[in-house]
Amino acid sequence: MQRYFVSGQAQQGGIVAISGDDAHHIARVMRMKPGDGIICVFPDGRTAVCEIEQIANEHVQARIVQWKKERSELPVRIYIAQGLPKGEKWELVIQKGTELGAAGFLPFEAARSVVKWDAKKAEKKVERWKKIAKEAAEQAERTVVPDVRAPLSFVELLAFGQTVDVRLFAYEKEARNARHAALPALLSRLRPGGALLAVFGPEGGFSPEEAEQLRQHGFSPCSLGPRILRTETAPLYLLSAASYEWELRAPSGEAERA
Repeated sequence: MQRYFVSGQAQQGGIVAISGDDAHHIARVMRMKPGDGIICVFPDGRTAVCEIEQIANEHVQARIVQWKKERSELPVRIYIAQGLPKGEKWELVIQKGTELGAAGFLPFEAARSVVKWDAKKAEKKVERWKKIAKEAAEQAERTVVPDVRAPLSFVELLAFGQTVDVRLFAYEKEARNARHAALPALLSRLRPGGALLAVFGPEGGFSPEEAEQLRQHGFSPCSLGPRILRTETAPLYLLSAASYEWELRAPSGEAERA
């Protein structure tokens, strides 16, 4: 069944009202009819199987048939911050990072970013990024759409770091010097419900000044293994490692962590 994230005002007496792009998708793209089933996800993460009752003028009305219990979110929140890469690379990180469970995406203006942020196109760009995240969350059967923000300044990024439990930045010098122990150690420090901010440089990496400022603000430099990864690959590596740590390896030891 197709999955749709619905607004907080959608549920009234067991009835879900869907409009906008989602209603268009139901009516025009999927060509659904009354009696067809869909899955609706509400802002609080609750999920329900619904039956379409009415489709009119690209407004869809559905009735909640059954609430579902789903567990598709990582038990920790991982925020991906990246120095602005070229557009298609950042969109790939958002799409695949959403599939891998990221809680949010924070682009920032880095010293070595090839792309320069155009404030005049900001609203449309961010709107597109949010749409990519929403569609990827639906495809991955998530119960939360990741937060996608407009680009931050480096100072704003450092300030956001003070709101999370663990801070790290991927640094190629750590890989070249075969210092690979930091990432497993940092992941093991997290507890269920905790938050991690992982920072990645743009195509040209971090400047020495940026690396030093990150260190001074409590960000630990990390290797992502012995190979040097492209800027769009690195966040996906980290999210995959976190999934292994928290979803594949963790079940037997989860009680000990809590």
